Amino acid sequence: MKALIQRVTRASVTVEGRTVGAIDHGLLALVGVEKGDDETAVERLLHKLLHYRVFGDAQGKMNLNLQQVEGGLLLVSQFTLAADTRKGLRPSFSSAAPPAEGDRLFHMLLERAEAAWPKVASGEFAADMQVALVNDGPVTFLLES
Repeated sequence: MKALIQRVTRASVTVEGRTVGAIDHGLLALVGVEKGDDETAVERLLHKLLHYRVFGDAQGKMNLNLQQVEGGLLLVSQFTLAADTRKGLRPSFSSAAPPAEGDRLFHMLLERAEAAWPKVASGEFAADMQVALVNDGPVTFLLES
């Protein structure tokens, strides 16, 4: 599993004109599920999402994690993260998990995140979503489980 995380001052996801998920200060995580991902990958990624130190401490150094700053976590499924872009000018999605498996593992991640942290929101799997965000820094990292 992969997650492109962005430290944000606010972020939201809209589907068909209605906001389905929103957070203030925290992390927006665009999540891609690849073939071969499993429950262990979900657990590793969730641990990183909650504990990765990307927030500034009193000296401005990235030493604090999402829980320490009491931030929100917005999870958005994005199968395009599994694309192979090494060759040609068109992405290949052969490494992406099949839709049913991607849905299952994304929702497992969402359920476990909600059980572990009270400030979790999400988009809708396989929906045409519009994501709005204000990247704080900018700070963006690609996490892999």
